[in-house]
Amino acid sequence: MSSQDQQTNLKQRILQQRTMLTNMLLDPMHRAANRCATVWKDKTLLDAELMHTIRQIPYSTYLYAMDLDSRQISANASHDGLIEADFGRDRADRPYMQKLSSKREMTLSDAYISLRANRPSLTAVEPVFLHDKHIGYLGADFDLRDLPITKVFYSEPGRWRQIKGDPAIRGQVFQQSRMPSQLDAKLDQVLPVLEELVTQNGAFHLKIHFSSSRATVWFMDDPYRYRILDHEALADPDICMLYPPHAYPDDALIPKNKIASLLNGMRQLRVADETLYLRSASINIFNGMLSLTFSCDGSHYMSWQEFLDKDMSFWVGCAA
Repeated sequence: MSSQDQQTNLKQRILQQRTMLTNMLLDPMHRAANRCATVWKDKTLLDAELMHTIRQIPYSTYLYAMDLDSRQISANASHDGLIEADFGRDRADRPYMQKLSSKREMTLSDAYISLRANRPSLTAVEPVFLHDKHIGYLGADFDLRDLPITKVFYSEPGRWRQIKGDPAIRGQVFQQSRMPSQLDAKLDQVLPVLEELVTQNGAFHLKIHFSSSRATVWFMDDPYRYRILDHEALADPDICMLYPPHAYPDDALIPKNKIASLLNGMRQLRVADETLYLRSASINIFNGMLSLTFSCDGSHYMSWQEFLDKDMSFWVGCAA
């Protein structure tokens, strides 16, 4: 999967969430604008209407009225009361006022960083009409933390992606050669230990730093903290006694009996070529993905099936 494909996928998911939010707000924002239009010239009545209305705009943080020049003509209505500080504020240069719909309909802004809270926010802007005459705008601000649709997790696509690294490193790659590390010298002992940690002790994500002779490991029994195991610890099978047994999870995407093959494949990439060699690699059993970073600083992300399907000639040519 190319970087461009990933960006397309992300934008599609964002568009889906924006569409859900837009559909949720269209009717309440339109009704609110119609009610506010009847008291538009009286700030006291307008503020009171905004306070009444904010409870009917789902998940809104602030609600306010602006004239045709984007200058605020009301206080900010919030769930804690009226805030007078922004009365008279010129909002013309704010991101949500830059791309308003030319039609008589609500516009939902792109996410931006709010000035007051310095957090990602959205604003819905509804044009206000009185007797078919455009008289101003109704703005509703939303904190992304409060929006239910933002709680849907984005799932990383499982297709192969190649990402180029530091150009300075890539430019010098053919002037270097692999120096055997302390981990390389103990791979016969290290790989079985890593397999045991994954298949029997609940390690679900591990990153092997071949060049710097260590591994970073995350365990299901304590998933928010990682362990750093150096080459000496990894070469000692006694290390497995430090972590309690844990059944291999049923929802893992990588089969238990494939872990050894994946680790052996990484070993081959480490020693296959003296110039283009594997520097580090990781396995995550739940998303079924591997990452591979080579001496040229190029990285590959791919499913475990794709990895096992590739031969050495593919990798040497691809890294080059």
